[in-house]
Amino acid sequence: MPIIVNLDVMLAKRKMKSKELAEIIGITTTNLSILKSGRAKAIRFTTLEAICKALNCEPGDLLEYVP
Repeated sequence: MPIIVNLDVMLAKRKMKSKELAEIIGITTTNLSILKSGRAKAIRFTTLEAICKALNCEPGDLLEYVP
């Protein structure tokens, strides 16, 4: 898939665990894991906004297009 999800990189930079982020944004750790691994088919803008707010980042920090 040409869209790369760099959520694990941002979590490491912010020294935050997946479980903590999942609790902050209100999704299950399973769904966050699916998103982190790049297996998600879609992401809601509200979820993306919550992740960016929690990690103090931009959507471009989390998603990368590689043809």
